[in-house]
Amino acid sequence: MSETDDTGRAPGDAPPLPLADLHVVDRSLGLAGAYAGKLLADAGATVWKIEPPGGDPARRWSASGRSLDADGDGVLFRYLHASKRSVEVDPDSEEGRRSILGLYARCGLVLDDASLHRDEALGLAALRARRPDASWISITPFGTTGPWRDWPANEFTLQAWCGSTASHGRAGREPLAAGGELGEYTGGLYAAIAALSAREQALRSGQGRFVDLSLLEAMAPTFTNVAHVWGSFSGTWEVPPSEEIPGIEPTRDGHIGFCVFTGQQWQDFCLLIERPDLRERPELETMMGRLTCAEEMREIVRGYTRRHSTADLLERAELLRIPVAPIGHGAMLPSLDHLREREVFVRNPRGDFLQPRVPYRPNAWPPRPFEPAPRLGAHTAMALEAGGDAEAPRGVTPPSPSGPAAATDLPLAGLRVLDCTAFWAGPWGGHVLSLLGAEVIHVEAVQRPDGMRLGSVKTPADDLWWEFGPTFAASNLGKRSVTLDLTRDEGVDLLLRLAGQCDAMIENFSARVMDQFGIDWERLSAANPGLVYVRMPAFGLDGPWRDRVGFAQTMEQLSGMAWLTGYADGSEQERLPMNARGPTDPQAGLHAVFCTLLGLAHRRRTGRGAQIELPFVETALNLVAEPIAEHDVSGELLTRTGNRSLARAPQGVYPCAEPSGVGAEREARWLALSIEDDAQWIALVEVLGGADWARALDAPGKRAAEHDRIDGWIAAWSARRPAMEAARTLLENGIPAAAVTPWRRAADLEQLQARGFFETIDHPVAGRHAYYGLPMRFDREDAHGLPGPAPTLGQHNEEILGGLLGLTSEELDRLRVDRLIGDRPVWAQT
Repeated sequence: MSETDDTGRAPGDAPPLPLADLHVVDRSLGLAGAYAGKLLADAGATVWKIEPPGGDPARRWSASGRSLDADGDGVLFRYLHASKRSVEVDPDSEEGRRSILGLYARCGLVLDDASLHRDEALGLAALRARRPDASWISITPFGTTGPWRDWPANEFTLQAWCGSTASHGRAGREPLAAGGELGEYTGGLYAAIAALSAREQALRSGQGRFVDLSLLEAMAPTFTNVAHVWGSFSGTWEVPPSEEIPGIEPTRDGHIGFCVFTGQQWQDFCLLIERPDLRERPELETMMGRLTCAEEMREIVRGYTRRHSTADLLERAELLRIPVAPIGHGAMLPSLDHLREREVFVRNPRGDFLQPRVPYRPNAWPPRPFEPAPRLGAHTAMALEAGGDAEAPRGVTPPSPSGPAAATDLPLAGLRVLDCTAFWAGPWGGHVLSLLGAEVIHVEAVQRPDGMRLGSVKTPADDLWWEFGPTFAASNLGKRSVTLDLTRDEGVDLLLRLAGQCDAMIENFSARVMDQFGIDWERLSAANPGLVYVRMPAFGLDGPWRDRVGFAQTMEQLSGMAWLTGYADGSEQERLPMNARGPTDPQAGLHAVFCTLLGLAHRRRTGRGAQIELPFVETALNLVAEPIAEHDVSGELLTRTGNRSLARAPQGVYPCAEPSGVGAEREARWLALSIEDDAQWIALVEVLGGADWARALDAPGKRAAEHDRIDGWIAAWSARRPAMEAARTLLENGIPAAAVTPWRRAADLEQLQARGFFETIDHPVAGRHAYYGLPMRFDREDAHGLPGPAPTLGQHNEEILGGLLGLTSEELDRLRVDRLIGDRPVWAQT
């Protein structure tokens, strides 16, 4: 028996779940749509999964081949589709059409990853005829417009297009894609945010939105650490693949991962490895500086780590507050004491295998208990009943507009957010809220500016050097900057007054920091009972690791992402796990945006705010749940496969002829190719010359067995052609392929130029640069204009503290003299 009723209400007298009144029709078949639907279902939505006759092919996927249940459903499907409903229909039949139209009449959202909005009978027009307030979220590789809109693509080729693949690899080897389907999960996060943003606006305007989401655009900034902006700020465009120093290192009994970002962390790391003399070498203070001495530094670091056990190094590094992690994998993660104590892993209700719980913990409503993923067609009869009245809503009444918002406004116009975050994960959440129309106030301190400002292309010898941080500039567009010293009571009092004027607040420090400031939910809710407060500590608010710090690399190392990324062959050093290079930071920020929107939905229903705990590590674990579940069921430990795939064959990166053309084409030297089915293989065989031996490889298993031979055949063909020419030839024949775009050259891609994904903005200090926009369009073919440049430090003190809080000019002057506010770091003041 289900533990929630039809509206998603939890047992007993608990408050309803935030999305309890939302019905979603999920017509997608890919992983991005599945994760978007999971996020919505976990928050209480009723998600109707529409499946073709025979079911979603993803049901039959098993990484090991041994984790299918008696109904033929794999662990990944059962993880992603818990708490949903399955409707098996043929959309070409009269009965199938009526069923889908009947669901349209009661739904508020449609998820689609096959451009089904163009269908005359069941597309966007049919939805709007029945529910004008419902929104349609389209998830496609390149978007629904532009010259590439109909090209085939998948996770592997999109990583190549966006610049991610070019950033991974070791000297003398082919570039490497990051392991896992992290781009698809990123697209799913954006889709869920698009869905709730469109719904927020529809509830005010009475009109739904059509949202055009491009996976390439979702991945371009998040998989490359906004690499194009780094190229623009630095003037350096050609950057070879590299590894962090220190990064993932061998130990006496395994591996360990470090993340040394700040100058203080480097100073402390030198003490850890018993080389204090290295602290005196200024060229080693930055990541880029250490890379110039890569051979020397790796020998020093690994000479030390190989002499010590992983446990010993973890203990020593934690004492010095150096971000550190064991290299997690599917077999090891459930045994970690912190994750066990916090009960992060739970049993799936259909199969009893381990999986991560929902990554957030609100104080205002209980989590929705997972319901078993539906068996194929389990709810078809319910949909057929709905189809009996396909022309009008059944049991669901479209809401009346509740405000003056126009359907053409940005979705979150009128929302004000207090952004107390730093580095990349938290700020990216505020950044997305800003691009969606919210007013975002970024809080820093002259004693301690946002650490990402210090990742600058300038040196401390340059004036205003902290205003030349590319990641900061690209992750804080349109925000307002206020400086407050929160170590003093007056600074805390001003922050509480600001919170009283905001709808939401986000912070991403370790759990101890806000405690030290004396800022807690009791004081914030007293200042603003309707506040939505999202907290993003690295490891949560309790547990043995609560006070540890963590960056993107830390989470990739711990969660199992790094374990899945790397070469499957070669020397011991070549086969070391590798970082995925940062996507976990923006993925955590996107989860924070989703939680903010859930909190707002809860407030709309109850009139009360909420505190939502969102541990960074748990957002990462939710994106790599499959290896944990797979090991629990089959005993198989999923690990690195290089550029090859367990699901697709052949798949790889192949050398090409000397490049020609301009921009990215001038520098692309590799071809990425990924065959998903037999039809694509037949097409590839014909393009490559129609060899009889290749035609005989008419099944994925046969091709996987001959992968080495196939690789040689493809490489011989690609070596005679420039990468872009080879990719176009394959794409025109329906074969997923890509030229491996150089790390910092995504802005040169004609598809992104055609869709206006980049926009040039003037920054008052850093100058004129092109920045990434949102990967989704709301009803318009062109992108919404970006809200403006990132703020300079303390730029809006007078506007916010004076204009919003009403402080006088005399009061502001006193605060500046006391250094409670300011516009220069204290160490740069004369």
